[in-house]
Amino acid sequence: MFKLFNWSKKDNIWDFSGGIHPPEMKLQSSQTPMRVASIPDELIIPLQQHLGPEGELIVKVGEHVLKGQPLTRGVGRTVPVHASTSGTITAIKPMVTAHPSGLKELSVCLKADGLDSWCELFPEPDYLQLTPQQLLQKIEQAGIAGLGGAGFPTASKLAGGKDAIKTLIVNAAECEPYITADDRLMQEHADEVIEGCRVLQHLLNPDQILIGIEDNKPEAIAALKKAITAHDKQIFVRVIPTKYPSGGAKQLTKILTGKEVPSGARSSQIGVLMQNVGTVVAIKRAVIDGQPLIERVVTVTGESITSPGNFWTRLGTPVHHLLQQTGFTPASEQMVIMGGPLMGFTLPDLKVPVVKICNCLLVPSVEEVGQKPIEEACIRCGLCVEACPAALLPQQLYWFSKGKEHEKAQKHNLFDCIECGACAYVCPSNIPLVQYYRQEKAEIREIKQEERRAAEAKLRFEAKQQRMEREKLAREERHKKAAVQVEASDKDAVAAALARVKAKQATATSDIHVIAGAAPDNSAVIAARAARKEQARAKQAEKQAAASAVDETSSDPRKAAVAAALARAKARKASQENNGDSVTPTEAPAVSANGDDPRKAAVAAAIARAKAKKAAQQAEAESTMAETEPADVDPRKAAVAAAIARAKAKKAAQQAEAEPATAETESADVDPRKAAVAAAIARAKAKKAAQQAEAEPATAETESTDVDPRKAAVAAAIARAKAKKAAQQAEAEPATAETEPADVDPRKAAVAAAIARAKAKKAAQQAEAEPATAETEPADVAPRKAAVAAAIARAKAKKAAQQAEAEPATAETESADVDPRKAAVAAAIARAKAKKAAQQAEAEPATAETEPADVDPRKAAVAAAIARAKAKKAAQEKAQLEAQVSEEEMLSPAAEQPIEEETDPRKVAVAAAIARVKAKQAQKQNEQTMIE
Repeated sequence: MFKLFNWSKKDNIWDFSGGIHPPEMKLQSSQTPMRVASIPDELIIPLQQHLGPEGELIVKVGEHVLKGQPLTRGVGRTVPVHASTSGTITAIKPMVTAHPSGLKELSVCLKADGLDSWCELFPEPDYLQLTPQQLLQKIEQAGIAGLGGAGFPTASKLAGGKDAIKTLIVNAAECEPYITADDRLMQEHADEVIEGCRVLQHLLNPDQILIGIEDNKPEAIAALKKAITAHDKQIFVRVIPTKYPSGGAKQLTKILTGKEVPSGARSSQIGVLMQNVGTVVAIKRAVIDGQPLIERVVTVTGESITSPGNFWTRLGTPVHHLLQQTGFTPASEQMVIMGGPLMGFTLPDLKVPVVKICNCLLVPSVEEVGQKPIEEACIRCGLCVEACPAALLPQQLYWFSKGKEHEKAQKHNLFDCIECGACAYVCPSNIPLVQYYRQEKAEIREIKQEERRAAEAKLRFEAKQQRMEREKLAREERHKKAAVQVEASDKDAVAAALARVKAKQATATSDIHVIAGAAPDNSAVIAARAARKEQARAKQAEKQAAASAVDETSSDPRKAAVAAALARAKARKASQENNGDSVTPTEAPAVSANGDDPRKAAVAAAIARAKAKKAAQQAEAESTMAETEPADVDPRKAAVAAAIARAKAKKAAQQAEAEPATAETESADVDPRKAAVAAAIARAKAKKAAQQAEAEPATAETESTDVDPRKAAVAAAIARAKAKKAAQQAEAEPATAETEPADVDPRKAAVAAAIARAKAKKAAQQAEAEPATAETEPADVAPRKAAVAAAIARAKAKKAAQQAEAEPATAETESADVDPRKAAVAAAIARAKAKKAAQQAEAEPATAETEPADVDPRKAAVAAAIARAKAKKAAQEKAQLEAQVSEEEMLSPAAEQPIEEETDPRKVAVAAAIARVKAKQAQKQNEQTMIE
């Protein structure tokens, strides 16, 4: 009883809803053995012969390939294609392939060489030693795809099941009319079918392998049962009733297992995996024989074929070449269908190649096809619903597809349609329902692909936005860090500066430790010395540049005149500034000499003297530049300029002499030692001023050799008047000095007397120098004026000499308690000056006698009066200036020296010798300037 139950369980089958029973028409080709189709001269091998993308091309035009050599590289769901024979690749271009759309796909054109040479093969007879992964790799590299019609990559399909597969179904139903390829394959190669099942048994290890075959193939059933051995305990042959479409994956699964595959799911999810008979044979040849998939069995049938049958056809063989081997004679408007009459499609061109999913070529006659039926409106009869094996609503799908209602069509499970054509077969209105469904599926796929692309683009855009935001944040963070670093660096710099200041303060306040034998650090002194040298070089370079500029301007007389005018203006401005600077700073110390700190007053006086010296030097430099003008300038203008320059120089000298006189009256109560020092300094300055005054007329004499005689006479009269005025002022100054109170300190009185003598001698020298310049005037001056001028000059010289002799006597009576050595030194200096003044006075008349005698006496008298008035005024100003200078010198740091320098006889002698040396040097410099 138990055995009977098991036997009934094994042979138990189920049924599916719907289905039809069309005429089989299989006897035309099933009764003849399979034949091998000849190899064409040129094969067209499309790169995509399966579901999924095409592989990567690894050959190029002109390359020679062997039979079985891969043309593309397959990865994942991409399987490679191989050369069907040996030959040369002539082209790689898009060509029309086996597709209802008739679109072109990239294909390789292979010209056969007739040798049909195999490439190197790697067979594995003992496949039991291979791992499942190695078996999958060999199946994938062999390029095996589903040969039942779908073209799904076999390796990917097998890898998706793995341990979940409990039942392996070999689809041998071949339910569609006319097709007998699988029938003849099972009849002639049943052992290969069973061997392929054994390979899959080792790979998947299922509980059972069921071979489902319709009962209209008795020869094939017998061959399979004969090929199964006693060791194949898990391989069973299941004979099912003939019904279309029992060969469908879901329908055959329901028939053999009684399980239904859910909508939108795969059979592997319920533990069932299905493979076609032809695919099983290809797996056997790939693993055991090592041969890739380069050929398949194709049924060529139809009433238009004289000798129908099944052919081993190389992939890439053109359809017209295969039809020629069956005695096909094409007629007008001949229809050739690839596939069966219900699921196949009409070929757009007979040059289309045979591919992996091509199992039949149907060439019907006109009688078989009949006239094309006229499509009519749906009458909602419901026959299509009864015939649908997928339990769908074909009439609703038709309306949705026709109205482009994609969402409703998907909700009604459009993609569960297996496109078997049963609905169209039973439709009384002759509506091609399958075509509508295919078109609707294509549109929905296109929409989904666009949505997927849009989603990918959105993801890329969002990723880009996120990346840009991250980069922005990172950039802002870098900027913040950089700002913080800058602030930190600024703070560090400030901190470093503060640290340096603190270190300097610490070193300044710290005690100095003297180390015996250590060398001093003179780096700072050396650096300062180098800096001063650089400054001196820079000043020298500026002077040279100025001299070169003067030389350049001397070429043009007009430019020279303009430059001389500018120089005179600058000299005038400098002298005015000098006067202003020398008066204001010297008055303040005089006022505050009694109450303020004498050191500060001395410092201020020294600063004022430095400024005055600098201004005077600038004025002298500009005047010397003006004197070097070319000789071709207008003589009248040159004479006028020279006279103005001499007048300004005399005025400046007189003001310098006048200032000390005023200063003497203010500082009568100064320390006698300081007064003595100040007197010595005043004498030195007076000598220098006198020498400068003598040098200026000498330079001016060389400029006006060709001056107008009248203008020269006027200038001479003016000079004589100034000389008289200076002499009168010089005479007046000692008198004022002698009227000082009798209770003055004798030392101060001696100092004052010495200052007075120096001023008198300087005035005499200036008076003697001015007539000398006037005596060199042109030879047409009046002899009366010349005689008068000579007499005036001699009188001034005698008066100056008398004053010089009288001053030592008065000084001797006033300073009886002065050091005798100092008095002797002062007396010797005074006698030397008096002798020099007398010699100059004697020399002047001799030069004056040579003047001519044709000048107007009235104009000369007027000019002489004007000159005398100006000379008096200049002498007064000069006396005031010398008084101020002497006051500054009395308050200078030199006055603060110890008393020992005044009282010690040796030191006094040394100081006198130093003074004489300085006087000689100043005289030599003055002589050099006069010579220049």
